[in-house]
Amino acid sequence: MKLYDISMTIEPGMTVYKDRENKQPKFVTVASQPAQSVHETELTMNLHTGTHVDYPRHVMPDGTDSNTATLGPFLGTAVVLDLTRSAESITRADLEGQAIEYGDLVLLKTTSSLRESFDFKFVYLDDEAAEYLVALGVRGVGIDALGIERDQPGHPTHHALLGNGIFIIEGLRLKDVPAKRYRFVGLPLKIAGVEAAPLRAILIEE
Repeated sequence: MKLYDISMTIEPGMTVYKDRENKQPKFVTVASQPAQSVHETELTMNLHTGTHVDYPRHVMPDGTDSNTATLGPFLGTAVVLDLTRSAESITRADLEGQAIEYGDLVLLKTTSSLRESFDFKFVYLDDEAAEYLVALGVRGVGIDALGIERDQPGHPTHHALLGNGIFIIEGLRLKDVPAKRYRFVGLPLKIAGVEAAPLRAILIEE
């Protein structure tokens, strides 16, 4: 059995969406030895920083949030697709013929996995490809970019997936992960009433 930790490390100076300073996590030491008997750190971060799951409330005013989330969809089969040849976006044609099965979590490996800095022209999933995945009956879609779409007006990819009960994971690390099928474990932090949550994602090769 081999484990792949496909989560980003939360740390100061990490890669964040569009290099925005307000997306950077902030670490503050609030107690330290020897002045105090313990060492304690306070962390402030945007919930869309690093590897995270989006809930419908992210783009839909009346969408469900973390309060309704269950863990079942975050456990099970995942298939990693190597789409590093896609230069602009992932289209339906890129997905047709891929080994995608009903109920899969589909993980999209793009050129974002091959670089550490933020790519302002990152490869995204277009809305027709998202609708195709909906029709196939996948349970979730993950991508290695820090967004699943790139400034598309109205967020059609988010709406296509989240509006059909398909969760989205952004910010995966897939550089060293071969394209194949795995067992997936990814548990969002249990935070009440929010539109996104940090997630520790693991692939298990058996």
